[in-house]
Amino acid sequence: MPAEWEVHEATWISWPDRNGQSFPGSYDRVTPTLVLMATAIAESEILRINISSPEQEREIRGLLSPVVPMERVEFFDIPTNEPWCRDHGPIFVKRESVPTLAINDFGYNAWGGKYPPYDADDIVPTTIAKRFGLPLFEPGFILEGGSVDPNGDGTLLTTESCLLNPNRNPSMSRELIEQGLRDYLGVEQILWLGDGIEGDDTDGHVDDITRFVSRETVVTVMEPDCADPNHEPLAANLERLRAMSLADGTPLTVLELPMPPRIDREGLRLPASHANFYIANTSVLMPSFGGKSDQSAAAILADVFPTRKIIPIDCRELIWGLGAFHCLTQQQPVP
Repeated sequence: MPAEWEVHEATWISWPDRNGQSFPGSYDRVTPTLVLMATAIAESEILRINISSPEQEREIRGLLSPVVPMERVEFFDIPTNEPWCRDHGPIFVKRESVPTLAINDFGYNAWGGKYPPYDADDIVPTTIAKRFGLPLFEPGFILEGGSVDPNGDGTLLTTESCLLNPNRNPSMSRELIEQGLRDYLGVEQILWLGDGIEGDDTDGHVDDITRFVSRETVVTVMEPDCADPNHEPLAANLERLRAMSLADGTPLTVLELPMPPRIDREGLRLPASHANFYIANTSVLMPSFGGKSDQSAAAILADVFPTRKIIPIDCRELIWGLGAFHCLTQQQPVP
């Protein structure tokens, strides 16, 4: 599985349904953020959008055509239950010796069966593989794309709180899960973190806390307020990261990324995190949340991605769906 910063042919998204579970009563407030996301991605690569009906396609075209070069947008009649393409979409892998792609169709159960129905989401990778005539692998276990973060050179980050949760693969040991990751994502080394952030209904996806930004460099979110429930688990993850090395002995370079201000809505803590950025071909889409941390996080990402434009986009409405740009997207690398 290539690193996200390697060249993409396209980015896949699944457009949300107005009446879906993800944005109850707030679809119209979320669409401006989706349009900004689509505009940024289409500046440098094809945007492939899964849709559920011709009526939805017409609506999306009306939203995008004033601001997006529509020759870069492709629509696919692939219905989905919810918009979180990182988790239900195809995980592409490539073989360096032969310029070709294949797709992994891991099982998908809506983060441990939390949000039925999810039958449409579960078959998205197989449908895309058939449409493109790509080889398809079926690993036979549950895995969401947001739960793993590879460096493209044999190492992968994940969390115990998610991959070892019995609501995913109760019959699989840590060793079996590691072997599955090696077999289907082409990695050699799995680096385990502990818990994720409060409010994250995925049971602690790594893409909300720690991300590779180069072969040996990661950014990891930190909460300085000792009274905040995120402080202790994030500090524990930082301690683990500082002790980690790649398989060849190269120590990880660990950079701290600030957490945004706490966001609560209808009695729920929302999982706002600057780590849920998406690396497009020429830009990085960074979730911003209207606090002082926005500027600091953007400056850190600008340092680690000097050839890409950092695009902060306000996600205070989008985060009501409990995800941001990385959760919504899935990259398709060039063969």
